[in-house]
Amino acid sequence: MALKIRLARMGTKKKPYYRIVVSASESPRDGRFIEIIGNYDPKKDPAEINVKADRVLDWLAKGASPTLTVSNLLERKGIRTKQQAATTAS
Repeated sequence: MALKIRLARMGTKKKPYYRIVVSASESPRDGRFIEIIGNYDPKKDPAEINVKADRVLDWLAKGASPTLTVSNLLERKGIRTKQQAATTAS
């Protein structure tokens, strides 16, 4: 089972906010998830990103891979993923 760290959309029409969740890659975007590890609110100025850094690093160590959007959000918070570390080392 491949694990992904991705965004799950919440909120109402025209007022979205997102949970950063760990889920199986086969599950739907807003479907079943394993753990909530943060949230992202793009409507606030500036956009608000809250992440449990220790849980993110734990899931990355277990083999979960973040989506492109989530990896960009993690980089903004100062959390480097394995993918980013590999590309800067090359």
